[in-house]
Formats: sequence, structure tokens, C-alpha cells
Amino acid sequence: MRIIIPRDRPPTWAERKAGVSRHWARPFIALEWVFDWAAYRLSQWKLLEVLEYLSSLSILVAAIFYFSEAGDRTKQKHYQAWQVINTAQGKGGSGGRLEALQELNADHVPLVGVDVVGAYLQGIRLKGSSLLRANFSDADVRMGDFRGADFSDANLRGANFRGSNFSGTVLRRAELDDADLVDADLAGADLAGASLANTDLRRTDLNGARWRDIANIKGANIGGMTHLPDGFRDWALQHGAVETPGDAP
Repeated sequence: MRIIIPRDRPPTWAERKAGVSRHWARPFIALEWVFDWAAYRLSQWKLLEVLEYLSSLSILVAAIFYFSEAGDRTKQKHYQAWQVINTAQGKGGSGGRLEALQELNADHVPLVGVDVVGAYLQGIRLKGSSLLRANFSDADVRMGDFRGADFSDANLRGANFRGSNFSGTVLRRAELDDADLVDADLAGADLAGASLANTDLRRTDLNGARWRDIANIKGANIGGMTHLPDGFRDWALQHGAVETPGDAP
């Protein structure tokens, strides 16, 4: 929107004063008259019009540069997120990794091979993430959301996944030995080739999961599991699983 517009020539002071009937109002009218003339003179000054055009042009150029550099800003954001994750490797706590992982996943960045051993990531949301060959061993990932994620060939040994949602998750050949999956949701999960030795599966929901090709379930506790597919319980007990409902400690 243009600020400088052509203005009509204001009346003279004599003309303006003649229209004022109250003497007390003259100082205010005089001030307004001065401003009218100032605005009139400035509206005739072409330099200000040129400066206005230059200002508009600078805004346009800035907008062009902003959008043209959007890709670089995104790359920088991803680089910083990976730096947070890699710097905290082998350390306890979150160290900003929870937010960094969620940010990368929100931008559809594959998290293949990510190493978060022993990290505190309770409540993390990584729905639909690509976590092939990831290492979550001994991590605290209670109440995590991994719906539709791909954990193929991942190391999840000893991790605490209590109450986590793995519905529709791919866990092919994943190592879940000694993991805690109490109250987890494995509905529709693909467990082909997965190792569940000594895994705590109490009250886990197994509705519609692919289980027949599980590689190892020896010592796993299947007590209180819900929506068990036909044949799973007998098969699991025959292959060394135990059934001790009890409450989780």
C-alpha cells in the first residue's frame, strides 16, 4: 500500500482562520493547518516516493531470499538435531534426544541405525518412523508411541517399553530379549524372526499380530496377555515361555 499520495493544496491561513468561529479552537486549527501544509509539501517530493518504492522492493527481495533458503534452513535444523543425538550417545537422561528424534521424524527423516542406548525417552512419539537397525537397548521408553514404525533388525534388548504402542509395527528380526513390554500394544505387529527370550509380556495385547515365525520366546512371561491369536499360548509354552500373571513390579 502506498503511503505517499498526491494531495490537494491546503487553504491559506486566512481562509482556514475565517472558518473558525471559536477563538479557543484556533491554536488546534493552526497546528492542523501546519501539518496539512507539511503533508502537502512532502507529497510533492519525489525522493520520498522513490524511497517508498525501494522499501517495497527490499521487502520483496527479502521474501524471495527467505523462501529460496528454506531448504538450507531445514538441513541446518536436521544437522543440529543429529548433533544432539550423536553427542549424547552412551549417556543417561534425555540430553535433548527426545525432542530431536521427534523433530526429525516429523520431517520424515529416516532414523535408521540411531543409537540411544540407555537413554531416557519416556513418552516419545515416533509414529511411522524408520528405525531399522536402531539400538534402543536398556533405554527407558515407557508409554512410547511407535505405531506403524519399522524396527527391523533393531536392538531393543533390556529396554523398558511398558505401556508403549507398537500396533502395526514391524519388528522383524528385532532383538527384544529381557525387554519389558508389560501392558504394551502389539496388535497387528510383525514379529517374524524376532527374539523375545525372557521378555516380560504380561497383559500385552497381541490381537492380529504375526507371531508364528518368532525366533525365540524361551523364558518370556506371557501371563495375562490379551487377544491371543489361536494357537499362540500353546506354542509359546511349548517353546519355553512361562505364564505368571501377577502384577508388574
